[in-house]
Amino acid sequence: MSESLLDESGLPQGYPFRDGWEVTPRQVKAMAEDGEDFVLLDCREPREYHVAHIAGSQLLPLSEAAERLSELEAYRGRKVVVHCHHGGRSLRMAAMLRQQGFEDVTSMAGGIDLWAIDIDSSLPRY
Repeated sequence: MSESLLDESGLPQGYPFRDGWEVTPRQVKAMAEDGEDFVLLDCREPREYHVAHIAGSQLLPLSEAAERLSELEAYRGRKVVVHCHHGGRSLRMAAMLRQQGFEDVTSMAGGIDLWAIDIDSSLPRY
């Protein structure tokens, strides 16, 4: 997918954006540039993280989240943005965290793949 296939918000044409549940990679980049206080949580598996990751992201695989929930207590009350490869796992992780009482949790639409397309083309795509 090339940048030319993205709409004005940086999403693939026709992407079913879930308002209130998702933020775009461009929004996450702007949050970081503005110095906004948030946690970028990567819910992919370690082998994926080693292929490519966003600087400053915290790895906590969705597959381990239930057992490692206590590690996220420090983030309770903060804005949390979860990302994965394309956005499916991060939506599940966001829903799980909301069920656990985390109030400000969203998923990064399109995951690290869209980040690599629209924000940082130096990241390998897989």
